[in-house]
Amino acid sequence: MSNLIIAPIILPAVLAGLLVILRPSIGLQRIISGAGALALCVIAVMLAAQADTPRAYFLGNWPAPFGIALMSDRLSSLMLMLTAALGLLVLIHVASTGWDRSGKHFHTLFLFQLMGLNGAFLTADAFNLFVFFEVLLIASYGLMVHGGGRDRLRAGVQYVAFNLLGSSLFLIALATIYAVTGTLNMADLAVKLPELPAGDSALLRVAAVLVMMVFAIKAAMVPLQFWLPATYANAPAPVAALFAVMTKVGAYALIRFGTLVFPTDLAATGTLIQDLLQPAAIITMVIGAIGVLGSRELPRLVAFSALGSMGLLLIAVSAFTPQATAAALYYLIHSTLAMAALFLLSDLVPNRRDGLTAALFMAAAVAMAGMPPLSGFVGKLLIMDALRASAPLIWTLILLSSLLTMLGLARIGSGLFWKAEAPRPSDSIAPFAPLATVLCLSALLALTLGAGPILTWLEATAQNLHAPAAYIAALSLGAGG
Repeated sequence: MSNLIIAPIILPAVLAGLLVILRPSIGLQRIISGAGALALCVIAVMLAAQADTPRAYFLGNWPAPFGIALMSDRLSSLMLMLTAALGLLVLIHVASTGWDRSGKHFHTLFLFQLMGLNGAFLTADAFNLFVFFEVLLIASYGLMVHGGGRDRLRAGVQYVAFNLLGSSLFLIALATIYAVTGTLNMADLAVKLPELPAGDSALLRVAAVLVMMVFAIKAAMVPLQFWLPATYANAPAPVAALFAVMTKVGAYALIRFGTLVFPTDLAATGTLIQDLLQPAAIITMVIGAIGVLGSRELPRLVAFSALGSMGLLLIAVSAFTPQATAAALYYLIHSTLAMAALFLLSDLVPNRRDGLTAALFMAAAVAMAGMPPLSGFVGKLLIMDALRASAPLIWTLILLSSLLTMLGLARIGSGLFWKAEAPRPSDSIAPFAPLATVLCLSALLALTLGAGPILTWLEATAQNLHAPAAYIAALSLGAGG
């Protein structure tokens, strides 16, 4: 089973290469991409079924920390399942709307994007996390400007500039960590950092802050959030829907490093990351809610909704307790699917404002605002319950942000579906175009109805993250795979 760990990286890379070489028809490209995304879903489920015990894969049979190691555990398999499912939904949308005909290389870039995402979730080495970040950056920039346009190109340049800044900071942080410890393997770091002499504590704190800044850029957290609203609002709607999981890479990295490499009981750094992360996350959530209230166009509103939801997610992450981490993971799944649904809807609304589209928008808005009965309400309750010690301030801000988000969505919705205007050509897009959105919302309903068993699984995931002995042991086995 350990050989299966590398499949989520190899499979999309091979398929993308085939598309570049063969340059098949758009129909065959759809079949190849769809088959790849479906296979990734199956592989991710198989890995999740084996995730109770972390499993390592050592490339070239070189033992850690000398060789490149991949690791499959509960958290990585969860992110693989979410990425594969989202990718499949996006492919359904682009195929049913014909959107992928606007450029020649969408499916190639799409597969490279999945490769980068999967690699970031599976790598057990901090330097290779940087490598997969760069794969993500290249593929996502190509997708961002797909179809052309001045505004899209300008937003893409801003997006690349911020992420190149993050890449530079990440290299500096990795160099600092390597200079102090002589390793970049995350499990090896977890063993060596507590044993460092006190004289290295200052360098380690600098490295921890730099790492946090890098992940803050990826997660679009204040004060490094400026790239997100313009990028998401100007990106093609299906691409923006795929990007719903992009910011989650930053959240994933913060969880992984905050529980494994820089835990709160590490003497050199203590609660440094927690102390910096929580106030920044709170401000991010508030700015996102204000942006939603002030938005006049649906894509920009959804972009600010994404920013606000990341703030709430990172508030939960910043507590660094098993209960808060489980709540954060539940909300991570919810917010990814809710954002994707709204972005896909924003692609339908200009040409299709019938009753079905209005009903889908209402359901997606309820989910994003965190209103009952959908999973956003459950997720916010779980986060608020996990942060009881911080009440009433954080509770008040969460509820106020939810109110502002709800008002902004209600205003946009009333303007789109209640305002009298000339009828739109509802037949200008295929009848199956809403299918991907319906599936997104169905997944949210399933997340709500299955909240009990899902949360039980996530609680076990959080417990493993905060007690990483099994993860460390799996990477200390030497050669394998």
